[in-house]
Amino acid sequence: MNVIDAIFARHSYRGKYKQQCVPKDDLITIMKAGLAAPSGCNKQTTSLITVDDPTVLAKLRSVINPPMADTAPAMICVLTQRINAYRDKCFAIHDYSAAIENMLLAIIDLGYQSCWIEGHITDEDKIGDKMAKILDVPEDYELVCFLPIGIAETEPSLPSKRDFSQRAWFNKFGE
Repeated sequence: MNVIDAIFARHSYRGKYKQQCVPKDDLITIMKAGLAAPSGCNKQTTSLITVDDPTVLAKLRSVINPPMADTAPAMICVLTQRINAYRDKCFAIHDYSAAIENMLLAIIDLGYQSCWIEGHITDEDKIGDKMAKILDVPEDYELVCFLPIGIAETEPSLPSKRDFSQRAWFNKFGE
């Protein structure tokens, strides 16, 4: 699959996953794709923890409420360090967003499905903090997202998108 095909094939998958392990080589490829993403002033604020051990997955799932991606055989937890890259500018959100998108495209290319799960775990209930504690994440890192990874049990449903002409123009807004 080429990158353009992967972009158009990628959609968030929130269904059940087949109970088939994701090979470590595939997980490493996905993580390397994430870490190859650009980073503001090359500060490299994004780090990753992949979890494929059923015992650790069960511990993580015990704090994710409501349950999400509870059948995925693997997940990648995305960490950030909120440090200034240039003067008073912090690009941590940009950095980890680029890393996540790279990983989502690699996941599709390798035949798996996933979903960017962030808001749910960074909310007031601090699920990301609970997950970080289970994974022994140092306090100067923040667990901001996780990506479940696996083979979909069902075909992903495609979201409706507004027409291209409603969101993209040449030379002037609206034309």
